[in-house]
Amino acid sequence: MAATETEDVPAIPKFLMDCSAKDVALNWLQATDLNKDMYQHLAYYVPKIYCRGSNPNPLHEEMLAQHLLLGPMEWYLCGEDPAVGIRKLEKANKSSQLCGRVFKIGEPTYSCRDCAVDPTCVLCMECFLASMHRAHRYRMTTSGGGGFCDCGDTEAWKQGPYCLKHKPTVLGAMEEDPLVHLSEDMIGRAYEIFAIAFKYAVDMLTWVEEDRLPAGLEPLEKEDTYYCMLFNDEVHTYEQVIYTLQKAVNCTQKEAVSFATTVDRDGRRSVRYGDFQFCEQAKTVIVRNTSRQTKPLKVQVMHSSVVAHQNFAIKVLIWLSQVIGYSGGLRRILCEVGLQQRSDEDSSSLVDRLMLCDSKLWKGARNIYHQLFMSSLLMDLKSKKLFAVRFAKNYERLQTDYVNDDHDREFSVTELSVQIFTVPSLARMLITDENLMTTIIQTFMELLMRQRDSHGRFQFERYTAVQTLKFRRVQSFIGDLKYVLVSKPTEWTDKLREKFLEGFGVFLELLKRMQGMDPVTRQVGQHIEMEPEWEAAFSLQMKLTHIISMIQEWCASDERVLIEAYRKCLIVLLQCHNGPCDGEQPITLSMCGHTLESVQYRVSQHQVSIHLPVSRLFSGLHVLLSKTEVAYKFPELLPLSELSPPLLIEHPLHCMVLCAQVHAGMWRRNGFSLVNQVYYYHNVKCRVEMYDKDLIMLQAGASMMDPNHFLMIMLCRFELYHIFNSPDYGKRFNSEHTNKDALQQNNTLIEEMLHLIMMVVGERYTAGVGQVSAEDELKREIIHQLCIRPMAHSELVKALPEDENKETGMEKVIESVASFKKPGLTGRGLYELKPECAKEFNVFFYHYSRADQSKAEEAQRKLRKQNGEDMALPPPVLPHFCPLFASLVNILQSDVFVYILRTVLQWIVEPNGHAWTESMLQRVLHLIGMALNEEKQQMESASADSDVTFNFTSKFSCPGEAPENTPSILAMLENLQNSPHLEVYKDMIKWILKLFGIVKKMRERSNSAPIVETEGHGIEECSRDKDKADRKRKAEIARLRREKILAQMSEMQRHFIDENRELFQQTLEELEASSSTVTDNSPIVPDAALIALGPRQTRVFEEKQVVTCILCQEEQEIRMNNKAMVLASFVQRSTVLSKNRTRTFQDPENHDPLFMPPDLACGTHIGSCGHIMHAHCWQSYFDAVQAKEQRRQQRLRVHTSYDVENGEFLCPLCECLSNTVIPLLPSPRNPLISDSSKNNAGVPVLSSWLKRTLQQVKVLKKIQEKHTDNLSNTHLEGMEVSEGFQPDVKPKNPFSESIKGMLTTLATAAYKVGLKVHPNEQDPRVPMMCRGSCAYTVQAIESFLADEEKPLFGHLPCRQDDCLKALTRFAASQWTVSSLSVVQKQYARLLSVLIPVDDKTQISPSILDVDMFHLLVSLVLSYPALHCQDFTGVSLAVGHLHLFHLVTTAHIVQILLTSSTEENTMDQENADGDEEAAALTLYDKLRQYSGSALNSMTSGWHLWQYIKTGIIPYLRCSALFFHYLNNVPAPVELQENGPHHFELLCRYLSLPTNLMSLFKTESDTIEPLIQRWCGVAEVQSFVKGERTAISYPREPNKLIELPDDYSCLINRASCFTCPKSGGDKSRAPTLCLVCGGMLCSQSYCCQTELEGEDVGACTAHTYTCGCGVGIFLRVRESQILFLAGKTKGCFYPPPYLDDYGETDQGLRRGNPLHLCKERYRKLQKLWQQHSITEEIGHAQEANQTLVGFDWQHL
Repeated sequence: MAATETEDVPAIPKFLMDCSAKDVALNWLQATDLNKDMYQHLAYYVPKIYCRGSNPNPLHEEMLAQHLLLGPMEWYLCGEDPAVGIRKLEKANKSSQLCGRVFKIGEPTYSCRDCAVDPTCVLCMECFLASMHRAHRYRMTTSGGGGFCDCGDTEAWKQGPYCLKHKPTVLGAMEEDPLVHLSEDMIGRAYEIFAIAFKYAVDMLTWVEEDRLPAGLEPLEKEDTYYCMLFNDEVHTYEQVIYTLQKAVNCTQKEAVSFATTVDRDGRRSVRYGDFQFCEQAKTVIVRNTSRQTKPLKVQVMHSSVVAHQNFAIKVLIWLSQVIGYSGGLRRILCEVGLQQRSDEDSSSLVDRLMLCDSKLWKGARNIYHQLFMSSLLMDLKSKKLFAVRFAKNYERLQTDYVNDDHDREFSVTELSVQIFTVPSLARMLITDENLMTTIIQTFMELLMRQRDSHGRFQFERYTAVQTLKFRRVQSFIGDLKYVLVSKPTEWTDKLREKFLEGFGVFLELLKRMQGMDPVTRQVGQHIEMEPEWEAAFSLQMKLTHIISMIQEWCASDERVLIEAYRKCLIVLLQCHNGPCDGEQPITLSMCGHTLESVQYRVSQHQVSIHLPVSRLFSGLHVLLSKTEVAYKFPELLPLSELSPPLLIEHPLHCMVLCAQVHAGMWRRNGFSLVNQVYYYHNVKCRVEMYDKDLIMLQAGASMMDPNHFLMIMLCRFELYHIFNSPDYGKRFNSEHTNKDALQQNNTLIEEMLHLIMMVVGERYTAGVGQVSAEDELKREIIHQLCIRPMAHSELVKALPEDENKETGMEKVIESVASFKKPGLTGRGLYELKPECAKEFNVFFYHYSRADQSKAEEAQRKLRKQNGEDMALPPPVLPHFCPLFASLVNILQSDVFVYILRTVLQWIVEPNGHAWTESMLQRVLHLIGMALNEEKQQMESASADSDVTFNFTSKFSCPGEAPENTPSILAMLENLQNSPHLEVYKDMIKWILKLFGIVKKMRERSNSAPIVETEGHGIEECSRDKDKADRKRKAEIARLRREKILAQMSEMQRHFIDENRELFQQTLEELEASSSTVTDNSPIVPDAALIALGPRQTRVFEEKQVVTCILCQEEQEIRMNNKAMVLASFVQRSTVLSKNRTRTFQDPENHDPLFMPPDLACGTHIGSCGHIMHAHCWQSYFDAVQAKEQRRQQRLRVHTSYDVENGEFLCPLCECLSNTVIPLLPSPRNPLISDSSKNNAGVPVLSSWLKRTLQQVKVLKKIQEKHTDNLSNTHLEGMEVSEGFQPDVKPKNPFSESIKGMLTTLATAAYKVGLKVHPNEQDPRVPMMCRGSCAYTVQAIESFLADEEKPLFGHLPCRQDDCLKALTRFAASQWTVSSLSVVQKQYARLLSVLIPVDDKTQISPSILDVDMFHLLVSLVLSYPALHCQDFTGVSLAVGHLHLFHLVTTAHIVQILLTSSTEENTMDQENADGDEEAAALTLYDKLRQYSGSALNSMTSGWHLWQYIKTGIIPYLRCSALFFHYLNNVPAPVELQENGPHHFELLCRYLSLPTNLMSLFKTESDTIEPLIQRWCGVAEVQSFVKGERTAISYPREPNKLIELPDDYSCLINRASCFTCPKSGGDKSRAPTLCLVCGGMLCSQSYCCQTELEGEDVGACTAHTYTCGCGVGIFLRVRESQILFLAGKTKGCFYPPPYLDDYGETDQGLRRGNPLHLCKERYRKLQKLWQQHSITEEIGHAQEANQTLVGFDWQHL
């Protein structure tokens, strides 16, 4: 702890324990002034219980507070023993229909998307599982803490408000008065005790004096004891606080971290205890150190008695929460006490006082009283209403305090607004009675009063961080307004109409201040110096988008409100237009005989703003007049005559022109701020209330104007009027002196203007504009998104606008327009457009960006080509306009429109390529198609006697008037149809001409409409047949041409091969030699007789192996005397096969790795990417990497994905993480004699071989002892040396110096990494680690193949196959670069496990404590060190065979000893044979030798099954090992899954199929060994049940089982508390997928020291669970975390998918998630194959931001 004056915690005085709660309560019952007596009691006892010393004991405080303070209160309340009284209360209480469960941080919550009134209505997991909503569409999220379950709240749900648990049994139970269940006495006592206790708590928590207490609580004697109290803020970081505390109170870093964690969690913490001066000194240091850049940390020096009473005040609030939980009546009483108005001047209640002091309280106190409010005021319906009124009355003050506070909203009382304002009945009541809507908007505007320009518009300056935070807090008001408006009224009252319209008026004032904000003027000449602030305005617009939409929906629900709102909005809009005028001058426009008086306004010269919320709200209300049919029912009530259409369209048109000019590049000098504004203007988040409404306003204005006048105004605003009024515009650009920029800009503007005409006439998919529904609009959006490409569900949702409930409505319509394609192992599920919907594609869809449009056009053309259709993309047939907008179609037959089309076509027909673009032509053709479609539709829908007024065809075929006398549009199109440079539009022109023919015939009415249609189809079909025949003929010509070319190429190849036959033959031979299949070596015997080891080992002719270096590209043959070739590889420690993760070796310097325990606790794995280099090339590359890193660190400290200091590098080809290399070696020489008869005759049996070997070992031991004793006489006197054994001979190393160097390199790497020690080539443990890593790698691969149910041979990837081959040959050759005597000594120790020797100096482990495969590999690979001095002629293969047989017999004994001897449930399939009888005999012998402690077994069949099952993994590993060691191909049968693998393995490994015969043939040798194995103390201890042992076969390790439903994991994580923070909830609970442990990640509290560095819980866990490698699931983020060491890590997609086949990292979408077994299996494969580190390396290389991340803190 920090330095203090008093360190001792005083003992509990006896007089405190002697005080009786009952006696105190009896005195209170008889008191005349209960308040005085209680205060005296508290004044005396509270300081004696709380805050006694620097480090008080919370348990003592809890116990004494209950005994002396709360106990008497409970006695007083109950009038009897509380244990009895509380039980009575609970029994009499009626259970509440409201669940009210307060959510913990991270707890799962569920919202029904079908039934919830709004997304804030949520259920806890228990209620959700017992409700009807489980079968509905629901959203799952994690709680931030503080809210509560809405089960039982009928206003929160459209249906199914109750779960099974909270369903009311009696109707009307909710309205019953809860006080009827309490006695009168109880009610009286409750009122008194609650009033005093609640007032005491409020007084103390709101007390601001630091050195004295309120009246009645002063202590009799005042001690000089103070606390230096540090308070939390959201400004200073953890690091700043920790550093400051270390300096201020002289504490360790660990203590400072503890202080900082508590301050952050509880809001305050005492950091020093002592007299006033001592504490004041600490305060001064803290304030001084934290006030340099920001406001200082809040620190107070408080008297210990004040702190004591405040601590008890919090305890009182917790007690009140508990007590009211026993009875609804007590809850009602506490609510009434809290809400009771005081009679003094401010007449505030206790609840008011707490709320109004909220920003002055610390975090812990706020949380406690907020929870009390939720469990009392919000759980009692009557009190909730009263509390809502108090909250609304105090709203302005509460929000102002919150804005000026620095705590997050979750710790503010304003957060309770969501619990009140979202209740529809309360929201209506507060609007009508408290004018809440007006209050919220006015408060919001007042806080933004300073942010205004001279015209009263908002003007936001570039904010500092503090101002940005404040602005974000102000925007929370909009959230409250959204809560109030989220539920639309079904019934309107006059009062509600009045107050809503009053609020609407204030809202219009807000929008008026936004109208025209952030105006921009085009920069000419010089680029803008500083980007203007634009984000604040758009942020405000985004927040208000849903509010504006909801206000329109409220208006639409009542005709009177809509009419009045329309009037009000029009008045404000006219006021906005009467505002500042910027350069508007009168002008007369004349075109095609039409004249118009307008004003001259140039967007490119004058100010223009993209923010027009008043105009857009008006356009929204105008559409509602049409949608609700108010415009047709009550036209006389609407101010339609006051509307000025040119005025309405002016500002929206400015916006459209601005966007067009930005696209044309005219505003480049205005910087990115304007580009960003234009982007968001069209973006899905803003467009509903910006871009879309501007278009509707243009449509509304145009529908009330002469279409020619509308088009003339458009031309004028687009600054194109002069172009279309100049007859020779197209001819001007033949000269070379044309301004190319101006020309390009004009062309783009013409394209944009034509597009705008399309939109005004063609965008009818808005209810009220066209005769469509909201579903039709949504379908069209989805169709056009899917026309770009197939999309995932989340992509589609992002592309669609959300409503206020975050719903897009997509699920309702998606099935009708798209089909879902499920995902594979990677990727996402995709929606693909149904073919029949493609006809609705509009290439000029108004929500397409330019990039989207080109992608969609390309995709649709490609699709039409695949389907054999023409390339035309005609405009789709459109729905009819609503009557209010019906006149818009006249634009398509207006004179100016036809003139514009004819003019553009005239430019195209004329021989010049400057004045037009292909995009222009495409738009003109599209508009012509729209006009013809419209006429055709009207003709079809017209009745027989009515006349169709729309007549585009006559103008289409009519030539231009004098003086130009331009040809007709029809003539120009027929002319363009054959133009070679317009091939891409040929089909479109053809389609237009056909459609014109159809419409013309319909006009002539020569036949009935259906016949005309049929004829049209006939013409079309005839034309199609002709096209098809044409295409077929062209395809045939192309085919014949291809065949001719292929024949020529084939002839040329044949000639080349004939001329270069020798070269070709040599290439074929090389290809055969380099093929890397398992059977690349040709055996001289059939598959059935293939034997991998022993005297009868199959002879193999090894082809020469030539490989290519990836660095220098030179080829080289693998030979012993050549330069070394190496494989890039990675050595890592591993626990993937571990059966005991608790076993760790504490002292790596002295650890002996000779014997691997059977639990495989920790092994060394070596893997490779399979890429080959010259050793010297690799060394040069690695030196260059090292040099580069050294230079980089001096210049700039940048992390990399590899650690050069630890020898790491990236493979030069695939960038796979590596830390060493494996030398490539040729296969060992074949030691066999060709004559098999001699071979068999000369093979010694096991007993004689064993005798000779033991004798040789003994000789070597004697020699070593003599060398150790430094005796000069080294003659072998008195020793019987076997004939042919020459211990003095030193074998010659056959390898080149280069290969020897690489053998040492890899051996040292395996030693260094495997033992975590410094490299030392001479250490005797180096060869042990090499053999161990070889054995472990083989076991890991065999285990993986078995788990995947793959055959043992033939299915390994090339990289693993090459790695195993190289690794086995390396391990077999490593002894040549080690000390011969060291390897011989190790061989002797290894052999002593199987042939125990009486050696007191070296005690060998029992056979139960050794992994037999590791033992086999170590014996086989160290045996050559002994054999090289044996010149008797016995081959190495003989030794291998006998060693293998010996280890196999030991493993069979191991299996039988550890087998489960309980009765097996397997039924015996057949009668006992030889194997079964021999197994039973062997078992009986084992029982006999082990002292009959083993259970007796009667079934030999079951024993034989145990042996076969248990030994299979060992045999499989041995087969792999000897296959790669001796290079004998595997039988074909072992390359497939089959039933007789056991027999095949035995045959391949030179074992008898009846393994029991191993014990019979050499029984004289084996039996004494068995007897000695069983007689060892460890075995005796096991059979007596005094210790455990691993049984066989070992179960393969897998990642933990995960629940199918992700919410189960979230629930588990929410119950997990930080193990070091006193029950505090962990903020980032993280699940280890290897062992299942839950960890508190990414927090200071759980950091531990590892190798002198502070690391997080996950990093520390990896070192105990996975040797530094870990795989975790971050539960609250739904994210997989890979860690490797302290500096490497990456995030990986989780195996949980939603119904659309997508992951949800961060749980942002909230769709229900379920486990995808295939993806989890893939994750498991990564782990089993030791690929986690490799995956991290690739991720970090791909994303450099991952490299600098502090992974060690997770």
